[in-house]
Amino acid sequence: MSGPGAGRDLGRRLTDGVLAPMKEAFVGKDEVIDLLGISLVAGENLFVLGPPGTAKSALVHDLGRRLEGRTFEYLLTRFTEPGEIFGPFDIRRLREGELVTNTEGMLPEADLVFLDELLNANSAILNSLLTALNERVFRRGRETRPLPSLLVVGAGNRLPEDDALGALFDRFLLRVRCDNVPPERLGEVLEAGWRLEMGAGPARPAFSVEDVRKLHALLAVADFSRVRPAMVELVHRLRHAGIAISDRRAVKLQRPVAASALLCGRLEALISDLWVLRHIWDAEEQVEVLSGVVNSVVEKAPASGEASGREAHPRARQGDRPDPEAIARDLEAIARRLGEVGDAAAERSYLEDRLGVLAARIQWVEGDEARSFLQERVNELWARLGRKA
Repeated sequence: MSGPGAGRDLGRRLTDGVLAPMKEAFVGKDEVIDLLGISLVAGENLFVLGPPGTAKSALVHDLGRRLEGRTFEYLLTRFTEPGEIFGPFDIRRLREGELVTNTEGMLPEADLVFLDELLNANSAILNSLLTALNERVFRRGRETRPLPSLLVVGAGNRLPEDDALGALFDRFLLRVRCDNVPPERLGEVLEAGWRLEMGAGPARPAFSVEDVRKLHALLAVADFSRVRPAMVELVHRLRHAGIAISDRRAVKLQRPVAASALLCGRLEALISDLWVLRHIWDAEEQVEVLSGVVNSVVEKAPASGEASGREAHPRARQGDRPDPEAIARDLEAIARRLGEVGDAAAERSYLEDRLGVLAARIQWVEGDEARSFLQERVNELWARLGRKA
């Protein structure tokens, strides 16, 4: 079968045959798995933030097995050299005076790439990585070859602190946290982890790398007519709230929005597909602000989609409950910033907007005590800004 109908079936097949079984195998990792699926279909890179031992590498390897794809994994250090990632020079060709890289089993031949401790990258490999991530091209000396990589996942337990690493981090369009599961689910983790340790993986691949490439081709025919005005308004609001979104980045964000539609068996993007914009944060203090602004748009869409028979992505309706600890951190960041900016009108206006978003989120916080504490803190900050709550 070919054509749009086949494309819709492909998206559903990936969701039902690959992502759903992964959620059964990995307890408490639904959000990360959904973002892996979105990034895979969109052909974009994903950064996973979290401590060691939270199954980041295992998730990528499991996805690779289910796609029957070639996976490359490497733990970066400050001393990692280009040959460790891209391959050494071919000695036989070197004797003939040619500088040719032997890429067998290395990143240039992989369908899925996992780079752990990404932000340890040094200047020796930085430029090569930037080109590989942004253009899907490997360049070394006179060598230039396209890369087959469908998805590059970078991981780390910190965010960039300098401009050079910031440029590398920027090549990862979507970001997601991956933490240890809550204590009450530890028993499930032990049981599921034991099954994985004993080799109870997928019996056979449920999808193919070539099918993923067919989904990539369908991105070009996705219909944005229903969602684009809402997306324009949302990008303006996020910029006003202090989230940096360049025009280039805004254009690229249409790819994961279209991927969300395809994974639901649609060729038409809906307002509910804008949930992916929750995952474009540059710093952890932006997470709650993004959730508040994006959810205010997504929640306008009916639970079953904007029109009869058009299913919304399940992630559009999840993650809406705000994290009181994250809000408290954001409020403390505003307090610190207020002490630094003085009477600067533009900066104070930005802080007012940001505080307004957080204040609106507090009403959805679970627990009267936590909600009251946060509301008191908000009232104090409004008073410092010269406004009543």
